[in-house]
Amino acid sequence: MAPFDLPAYLDRIDLPVAPAPDLGGLAAVHRAHRLAIPFENLDIPLGRGIAIDGPSVFAKLVKRKRGGYCFEQNSLFLRALHVLGFTARPLLARVWLLATATPPLTHTLNLVTIEGREWIADAGFGGSFSPPLPLEDGAQTLAPDGTAHRLILRDERTWMLERAGDPGATDGRSAATRDWQAQYSFTLDPVEAIDLELSNHWTATRPDTRFTTLTIASRVMADGFISLFDRQLSVHRNGQNDSRLIETVADYREVLIGQFGLALADAEVEHLFHQL
Repeated sequence: MAPFDLPAYLDRIDLPVAPAPDLGGLAAVHRAHRLAIPFENLDIPLGRGIAIDGPSVFAKLVKRKRGGYCFEQNSLFLRALHVLGFTARPLLARVWLLATATPPLTHTLNLVTIEGREWIADAGFGGSFSPPLPLEDGAQTLAPDGTAHRLILRDERTWMLERAGDPGATDGRSAATRDWQAQYSFTLDPVEAIDLELSNHWTATRPDTRFTTLTIASRVMADGFISLFDRQLSVHRNGQNDSRLIETVADYREVLIGQFGLALADAEVEHLFHQL
């Protein structure tokens, strides 16, 4: 595998210097990554596969200034953590958003060990930003859009990350109610590269997953969250919610390129818009 180009990655996430491999450094690189690189699944409706090997992910998310979904985002984030000197490994999770039965393992996150203490750090969930959380029952954190997250130990092996807010949303809408919703569950079982490949393939190709039936983009902002589901644009900022329907290709282009910062060709934007 090609060496990881740390200066290019730091430039992509707008960090002027490499952070130290401590908790402050983890928080800094995690937040910078989430603010800089949007979550999106656009290669699926564009008819392309989702490659999660290191060079492919780096070329797409860093060099070509695209975004990606969890298997891409956390692959890049994990490689960066290793180069920065962190001890980290991937985990697999089950996403419980509106689930009516036990969901499959369609999400990945990272487990980071700092001075003997374990933390979860997720750079690839398409929802409100959750800063690093200590792997401790009852641990809580607060997102910039007001969403609270907490970690619950459900049994001897299973952890559940919960989110305060609307059960049908992944951002801070209705977060003030503190009505806790299951976001995703995970265990600390070892995860191999082939496990990630399998989960990624299932998620990106099965006809009835949200990633093969919807065109999705979202971005964490310093004071909120912006999301696009097909033509529906939603902005949650400073406790206010705004939503509108995108009607034209020109508007769609401005949103994807101007608001999400995605480097897309005109032909790609037009293809995405007309297949919605």
